[in-house]
Amino acid sequence: MRSPSLRAVRRDLRAEADPEDAVHLQRFFKTGTGQYGEGDRFLGVRVPALRRLVRAHRDLPIADTLSLLQSKWHEERLLALLLLIAHYRRADGSSKQAIHDAYLANTRYINNWDLVDASAEHIVGAHHDPNDTALLDRLCASASVWERRIAMLATFHWIKRREYASALRIAERLLNDRHDLIHKAVGWMLREIGNRDRDAEEAFLRVHCRTMPRTMLRYAIEKFPEADRRRYLAGQPMPPSRER
Repeated sequence: MRSPSLRAVRRDLRAEADPEDAVHLQRFFKTGTGQYGEGDRFLGVRVPALRRLVRAHRDLPIADTLSLLQSKWHEERLLALLLLIAHYRRADGSSKQAIHDAYLANTRYINNWDLVDASAEHIVGAHHDPNDTALLDRLCASASVWERRIAMLATFHWIKRREYASALRIAERLLNDRHDLIHKAVGWMLREIGNRDRDAEEAFLRVHCRTMPRTMLRYAIEKFPEADRRRYLAGQPMPPSRER
């Protein structure tokens, strides 16, 4: 039986829905036959409205939050993930572990790039020692593109704290991935490393720029000066001793 609080969340979510936005989101998130989001369904609720609902329903019980995560509606799943993050941040050690474990047990519902990107760093990344990559190694070997993306995006938690080793390890393991969404995720995380430590990013690129997927490279060097971008795209990285 659905709890009154869960019914209230769904009622408030539908009050924010816009059918025109739903049509746009269906296209934007590639829900057509054969596309990565095939079959996903949208109510037409934008992220700012979802964040308001998180504040209004922050005390939704974990069990109800997980029920919401298993919804056929994309926005219900995203709202559930934002609520799980809020729960995780308030939780003690054992409760954090339970939330983390529940997240990983439900990755089949974390099945689009925005769902991964909104949550992986805050629950998986925040929960793990950056020197212990066993879980991330397992995820990046998964048949699920979403679990592989979770592995890469989880490292954003540590990139923001200027600890890059786990991100560079996972990036290297995903270099030969065939999915465009992984190429973009790896390139993005490399770019974020470079935003904080250009030398750390370029040390990686000097080794891999000639063989990494083109999309991954383009994302990684997006913020570089034009002349440097041209060199990397031509497979001619700058030597480590150059002055900027």
